[in-house]
Amino acid sequence: MPLLYRKKGKMEQKTLQILEFNKITERLSEFASSEAGRGLCLKLKPTANLRHIGTWQKNTSDARDRIRLKGSSPSFRGVRDIGDILKRLEVGGTLSAAELISVSSCLTVSERAFSYGRTDSEEERKDSLSEDFGLIAPMTNINREIIRCIISEDEIADDASVGLASVRREMKKTVESVHEAMQSRLNACRDYLTDAVITQRDGRYCLPVKAEYKAKVPGMVHDASSTGLTLFIEPMAVVSLNNRLRELKSEENKEIEKVLKLLSESLVPYTDVIADNIRILRKLDMIFAKALYANELDAAEPEFSRDRRLDIRAARHPLIDMEKAVPIDVRLGGEYDQLIITGPNTGGKTVSLKTVGLLTLMAQAGLHIPAAEGSVMGVFDDVYADIGDEQSIEQSLSTFSAHMTNIVSILDKADSASLCLFDELGSGTDPTEGAALGIAILNFLHNMETRTMATTHYSEIKLYALETEGVENACCEFDVATLKPTYRLLIGIPGKSNAFAISRRLGLPEYIIDDARARIAAENESFEDIISKLNEDRYRTEKSMAEAESFRKDAEILRERLKKKEEKLETAREKILGEAREEAQRILREAKETADTAIRNINKYGEESNQAAAEAEREKIRTNLKETSGGQGIAVKGPSRPVSPKKLKIGDTVRVMSMGGVSCIVSSLPDKDGFMNVRIGFMNSKVNFREIELAGGNTGDKNGASEISEKKKAGPKTAAGYGRNFGAKSFTVRPEVNLIGKTTDEALPELEKYLDDAYLAGLETVRIVHGRGTGALKNMVHQRLKKIRYVKSFRLGTFGEGDTGVTVVTLK
Repeated sequence: MPLLYRKKGKMEQKTLQILEFNKITERLSEFASSEAGRGLCLKLKPTANLRHIGTWQKNTSDARDRIRLKGSSPSFRGVRDIGDILKRLEVGGTLSAAELISVSSCLTVSERAFSYGRTDSEEERKDSLSEDFGLIAPMTNINREIIRCIISEDEIADDASVGLASVRREMKKTVESVHEAMQSRLNACRDYLTDAVITQRDGRYCLPVKAEYKAKVPGMVHDASSTGLTLFIEPMAVVSLNNRLRELKSEENKEIEKVLKLLSESLVPYTDVIADNIRILRKLDMIFAKALYANELDAAEPEFSRDRRLDIRAARHPLIDMEKAVPIDVRLGGEYDQLIITGPNTGGKTVSLKTVGLLTLMAQAGLHIPAAEGSVMGVFDDVYADIGDEQSIEQSLSTFSAHMTNIVSILDKADSASLCLFDELGSGTDPTEGAALGIAILNFLHNMETRTMATTHYSEIKLYALETEGVENACCEFDVATLKPTYRLLIGIPGKSNAFAISRRLGLPEYIIDDARARIAAENESFEDIISKLNEDRYRTEKSMAEAESFRKDAEILRERLKKKEEKLETAREKILGEAREEAQRILREAKETADTAIRNINKYGEESNQAAAEAEREKIRTNLKETSGGQGIAVKGPSRPVSPKKLKIGDTVRVMSMGGVSCIVSSLPDKDGFMNVRIGFMNSKVNFREIELAGGNTGDKNGASEISEKKKAGPKTAAGYGRNFGAKSFTVRPEVNLIGKTTDEALPELEKYLDDAYLAGLETVRIVHGRGTGALKNMVHQRLKKIRYVKSFRLGTFGEGDTGVTVVTLK
């Protein structure tokens, strides 16, 4: 909802000049790409209509968003002021080639802008500019026809019309005939010519003939040189051709007129559309100029308060170099409606006034302001400023009189919807009277609740601000040590002029300074001392706050570093664990593949009674184990209880540690090199006694004989069955395995290991308990059994065996 004010007049031109708003519009116009857009920028003025301000600000923001998303601003170069041309079309006039080119230029820009305004992606959502872009009518077909027909202001294309093309073909042939005839005459009359060239006079081809040979070259004389020594004669042989060329030229002009008339008539129904296009393009050119200017200033869209409250954060004067401008924070309205700024000269007081005034004008003109996000601006009907030296010799006005004349005018017009800015209020006259006048003026405006900012050196006005509710002191900081202002605006603390400190720094004798100090009234000196103490306290407080903020930032940086370090460590840990899991899976796969291969080969060699091949296979497995262990940095485990060769007896049960601790029977005693034969099932293998240890329970020959006795007692059923009995494995393998409750992925490796163990243990029949359930485990078991070579057959259990929840397997 728009905020309604008592009046909505235009901003005073004098205020715009004092605050240098014209320099803002001049800089803004440099970002417009068309003359029409530049003209609109230069005419830009602030408004007090909040609805219009909101629309303009939104336009600027949306233009900045489009530039950011598309990477560039649209070019409006080519938009021209063709109002007079459109009026000629409306009354039925025919446009010249130059005028049609101007119209075409505007239509080309319209087509380009229409294309730029399309929002095809989700990110490019519709905004406040979409309607303007959508109202542009490109008129592509008419524009292309104009471009096709008109090459330049002085040239029409041959194919602009059939008639024009025909005339120009005949003209070309005629010109060629003229040139041939002229060349022939030139060759024949070369001795009579001043120069051997063909020239033109009044559009007719002539030869430059010496005056004394006029009779030798029959023809028409069209011109003579300034000396009369040369006559330009058209030979009789080409007169008829030149006449025909003249006729064709006239016909060409008529055809061109027809083309221009047709093109003009095609535009007549669209004069209003073209005028609307130009109006929209000019407006968009200014909007995108505002966006580009805002980007240059690193500006932000302000918020607007309905109670004319100002809260400007990190405000910079837009006409001061960004690298040099010192940001200031200004608050006005709310707790106080008047701000009295004090401090030494050249300290930044006037710049602060101008910054607030100029940013107010910019915001109300739809421009983003050079301030931080979240800055709040009030909307004022009028902004009044009394800044600078108003002395006028012509009007016999002193500085004080000129200022007072301006102030009288301001007081006559100002109200609660105004912003008033006074520089050095009450200066230029007796200090006592000037201070009294200043206080009275401020009190009058304070009673009207007029937002007011004023600068002063008077202590009386500082006291007025301290004692009056709704009036606040502020100062521009000044570094006495360097005699340089910091240009920081500090609200809540009155400033000092620092005249004594500056004078001492500049070399004024100390006795003069002491004399001046003694002449100051005690109450004034006490007031200045209070101000000094307040400044010192403020400095210490700000220093402490800055240190605390520095510590906080350091702690935040350390916290971020620690967080990143923990993330890196966690990532590295996950990576190492992942690689370890992958490596472990690879080793398990290789071990299983090696075991499967070994079992197949051992079975084959057992059937063929090929001991040498079996020994070679054993050595290959041992080598693979060593390589695998070495690759992982794991040493092969040696015997925990080394055995003495003298204590070994044939028939002892030992474990070969180099083969993973497999149990075997000693079949020969160690030789001089320590090698001995052992029997692993049906295989004989040669090992070194350093690789073995006695199996648990062995105490000598008695145990070995007992083992042999047990083996003989058991007796081999078949060669293959005996070959599958590895040590004590047969005593530990159960006749069934229970897979119920496991997934297929979990059950498969357990099934394979169980079948391998059962086969090596010499079991003939085993039971696999998989349950009924969904049938997934049963199907997996049966599929796997079909692929295992040592499985002779399998079937589902019968009644009493577990029915269909059990598979009975017969091994070879």
